[in-house]
Amino acid sequence: MNKIKVLVADDHAIVRIGLKSVLDYETDIEVVGEVKNGIEAVQEAERTHPDVVIMDLVMPRKDGVSATREIHTRLPDTKILILTTFGTSDGIAHALEEGASGAMMKNADDEKIVSAIRRIARGETYISPDIRRQLEENPPVPKLSPRQTEVLTMIANGKSNKEIAAQLGIRIDSVEDIANALYAKLSVSNRAEAVDIAHRKHLLKI
Repeated sequence: MNKIKVLVADDHAIVRIGLKSVLDYETDIEVVGEVKNGIEAVQEAERTHPDVVIMDLVMPRKDGVSATREIHTRLPDTKILILTTFGTSDGIAHALEEGASGAMMKNADDEKIVSAIRRIARGETYISPDIRRQLEENPPVPKLSPRQTEVLTMIANGKSNKEIAAQLGIRIDSVEDIANALYAKLSVSNRAEAVDIAHRKHLLKI
């Protein structure tokens, strides 16, 4: 029987050691590597071609979302399980959008983590009940295009559509189209609501 090859990516050594000790007990799972940041995760994944990557969301040098995107693009057959202590719905949702096959919290029981690995390796999607509930209660904000972010930032700075159009060198009706698309994405109906959610979700261009 072919073992499920697993790569562990987490910046905390105690987490990597703990996961490896749990997975080493499983006869159908083999840990093929441990890395401490997103850049190493991509490099090691390309070297070992794991079946499943256990990915932390918050890591130095390259975060879990960016690493997930790169691994999914380069190795589409490799499945990615987000395992995190940071239950931000935006980060988890973005990782799922970038190709992750599942997500769960680090405080999950060992048996549940092992079960999730097996399910994802079979091609299933697994999102733990607590994360699913969080995604339902706190819907993530869709990612904005660079132009939408630029216009939203100008709106937040109090600029009118006419001023935005002049600064960007585009027509006023084009600014209105961009603004309306922004409102739809953010599920708001006016400038004030858009600016409010932009500040709360850190969407503005610095």
